[in-house]
Amino acid sequence: MIRKGISRRWFINTIGIVFVILTVSIVTLSLMVQSSAYNGIELVLTGRVDELLNMLSGSSGGHNASEFTAITRDYIENFRDKNKIEIMALSKNGKVYITSTGFAPDQTQSMPDYNVALKSENNSGKWIGRLNTGEKVMAITRVVRDSSGSLIGSIRYMVSMDRADQQTTVVILTLVAVGLFIMLLITFSGMYFIRSIVTPIRQMSATAKQIAQGDFEVRIEKSKDDEIGQLCEAINDMASELGATERMKNDFISSVSHELRTPLTAIKGWAETLHDGADPVTAEKGMSVIIRESERLSGLVEELLDFSRLQSGRLRLMVSKIDILAELDEAVYMFTDRARTEHKQLNYEENTVLSPVYGDVDRLRQVFVNIIDNALKYTGEGGTITVSPKEADGFIQVVIRDTGCGIPAEHLPNVKKKFYKANQLVRGSGIGLAVADEISVLHGGSLTVESREGVGTTVTISLPTCRTLEEKPSLVKTQEILKQIQERN
Repeated sequence: MIRKGISRRWFINTIGIVFVILTVSIVTLSLMVQSSAYNGIELVLTGRVDELLNMLSGSSGGHNASEFTAITRDYIENFRDKNKIEIMALSKNGKVYITSTGFAPDQTQSMPDYNVALKSENNSGKWIGRLNTGEKVMAITRVVRDSSGSLIGSIRYMVSMDRADQQTTVVILTLVAVGLFIMLLITFSGMYFIRSIVTPIRQMSATAKQIAQGDFEVRIEKSKDDEIGQLCEAINDMASELGATERMKNDFISSVSHELRTPLTAIKGWAETLHDGADPVTAEKGMSVIIRESERLSGLVEELLDFSRLQSGRLRLMVSKIDILAELDEAVYMFTDRARTEHKQLNYEENTVLSPVYGDVDRLRQVFVNIIDNALKYTGEGGTITVSPKEADGFIQVVIRDTGCGIPAEHLPNVKKKFYKANQLVRGSGIGLAVADEISVLHGGSLTVESREGVGTTVTISLPTCRTLEEKPSLVKTQEILKQIQERN
């Protein structure tokens, strides 16, 4: 689990940092405990030394070697803590002449504390070390001088440090045990936590690979309602969206193939007929069909090219200040004969007072043509298509309303998506509305669709006027429009 990846990084970073912190803490606490224990022993020894010195200074004697010897001998012989502390009395030449243990002193034992006390200004010296026997001790020596400053003797207190070291060792081992327990607790709890993250991530990775290979039906089982669970849901939603997009793409390819095949079949059929020879009437009819289907084929190819340019961001607008009514009039006029032929009513509610807009003449006409063409396609015989231009709040609104079959509520949010076709029975590539929406947005406007199944559909194309764009440059979506505004200002 900790060989690589998140687990390894977590183990190195978290456990490594915790280990360092615990190690530093244990070492610091151990030193503090040992220092506290040693300081306590030193305070006890210093207190006993001061006790004896007070006796010497408070007595009538004690100012010469003989008096010092008598007082210290009496004190040592009556000392009650002989089993805990060893007291030594030293003559002025540094020889131990009496100890509280009752045994003959080891005259070969070095006494660094005594040497320090002789040189010290406060006549005191301390030493922590090991005796010749190997026992660790703490010794404090205080030299005693007469009124003239001459050395008359010394007293030395010494205590074994083995018990203190044992207690310190117990505390240190306890701290180490607590540290190990904390390390184990953090390690196992962390491994459980990391496993709860790594396992779903591995599942997500495997699922993502399946999705990448084209299996959009695979799903990740959500086990917990947290960030990982939300990520699982996001991947499942992504798979659903990709699956839907894949289906729409396949439908689009099938639809476009059919749309391309139909005019090509007609063109090929009539070309063969004309090649084999035909009377003038038949030849004229055939040429009309070839021209019409060629225009249809050319329009479809151009629509595909526009969609490709929009997707790649390569669509460029030829922007100028235009009269939107002129382009709308022409688009409506294009479909007048078709509406009459299909026994549908195309109403145009003209408006002679509309402000100019910044736009690409051909692209805006393409938007109007696409929407009106859709309205005719989805409206049955006897139906009505109404085109109404108006101006409101600084925007030109072109409302195209039909009484066709309408769009089901579940399809309405997706109709502007690429490749999406709500009705597969009606011819079309499924990208016309997406292209129209993108062109409207590039002009700083919008395209909205409202529909009720069985009642009809209303498409509203909203475009900002020139004055609106000049007053609100934030609406500008393309450099071409911005350039026009800058040139006029």
